[in-house]
Amino acid sequence: MSNPASEAVDTRLDNAAELQGMTEHPVDTHVAPVAFGFIGPGAWVSLAMLAFIAILIWKGVPKLVAGSLDSRINAIREQLDDARTLRAEAEALRGEYAAKIANAERDAAAMLDHARREAGEIMERAQADTAAMIVRRERMAHEKIASAERNAVDALRAQAAKASAAAAGNLIAERYDARADRAGVDHAIAAI
Repeated sequence: MSNPASEAVDTRLDNAAELQGMTEHPVDTHVAPVAFGFIGPGAWVSLAMLAFIAILIWKGVPKLVAGSLDSRINAIREQLDDARTLRAEAEALRGEYAAKIANAERDAAAMLDHARREAGEIMERAQADTAAMIVRRERMAHEKIASAERNAVDALRAQAAKASAAAAGNLIAERYDARADRAGVDHAIAAI
């Protein structure tokens, strides 16, 4: 496949070569255009650029660009001021929370100390209450033992009285018969 642009270039080169062959003097294939005999292409570009810059200045484009840059600078300054304000607030909050944490640690230490003191007081009260309860229980035990001893002595006396009454009854029954009974009655009558 052939490229039409490259074919056109090849054709021009061939034509230029034929023209050179026809003349005795070589023909310069590249000639710079010149206007009015002294203004070349570089001058035209410079003039066009100066005209463009003049139009930009006349329309106030530098003021617009400077105003745009100034507004961006002001916006950035405001953002920096906001950032400084936020940083100051954050540092204040950090300080406040650090103080709260320190207070909480002090409160926790105080609560722990208070709990230890209360536990010690409770232990002392419990020991005192236990000692008092032991004394009360010992006294109650002694009172129960003394009561049991009295009850046992009373029961023993009652049994002894019963036994002696029974023994006396048996002795009287054995030794006291009708004859002794008559003699006792006679003796009582005589005493009256």
